[in-house]
Amino acid sequence: MASPLRVQLEVGPKGKKVVAVAQGWPGLSRGGATEDKALEALRACIPRYTAVAEHAGLRLESDAIEVVERYPGTGSTDFWGISFAFSDFDRLQPSAEEIERELALLHACWGVFDEVRARVSAELRKGPRGGGRDRDRIVHHVMANEHDWNPREAGVKPGAEVPISGEALCAHRESSFSAIRARHAEGRTAGKWPLRFLIRHTAFHTMDHTWEMEDKDLSNA
Repeated sequence: MASPLRVQLEVGPKGKKVVAVAQGWPGLSRGGATEDKALEALRACIPRYTAVAEHAGLRLESDAIEVVERYPGTGSTDFWGISFAFSDFDRLQPSAEEIERELALLHACWGVFDEVRARVSAELRKGPRGGGRDRDRIVHHVMANEHDWNPREAGVKPGAEVPISGEALCAHRESSFSAIRARHAEGRTAGKWPLRFLIRHTAFHTMDHTWEMEDKDLSNA
C-alpha cells in the first residue's frame, strides 16, 4: 500500500484562509476557507499533478493525506489563500538527493506549463464580469515573477528583458538551477527564503497558472 501524502497546513493569522502544501511535491498546494476545504482542494488536484510527477520520472500513487505540520501564515496567506510563510520542513537543510528531486519536479512543472501554453487558445474564457488575462499575459506574468525570485548568482539583472521561449529561456532556467545548487552546497538560503520554499513557491505559481490556462481554454468551445 502506498504511503499517505504528507501535508503541512499554513493557517492565516485571522483564520480566513488555510493553505495545504504537499511536502516534497513542489507545485502541489491549494488554499481554502477552512482546513477541510484546503485539503479537499488539494486532493482534487492530485490527478492533475500526476503529469508533473511523470515528467520527473516519479509516481504519485496515493490520494490519502496525512497532516504532519500546522504553522502560522502571514496576512498575505489570509488575503490570497496562497502560502507565504516557511514551515519547519522548509527550513530543514535537504540532502543533495532531496534538492535534486525537488529541482526535477520544478523542471517538470515548467515542462507541463510549456506544453499547456503551446496548445491552449490565445484568448481565454473571461470571468462573469469580463475580467481575466489572455494566454500571453499569463505567460509573461509567470516568467517575470520567476525572474524576480531568482538568486543573484543566476545572473538576472533588474530591468533585464524577460525570456519567454527558446534558447534564452532554457539558459535562464539552467542558470537558476546552477545558482540554487551552489547555494545548497554552501548551506546558504535565497535571501530570506529557504531553498525549499523558493522551489515550491516557484513551482506552485507555475502550476496555478498552468491549470488556469487549461480551465479557461477556448480551443474546444
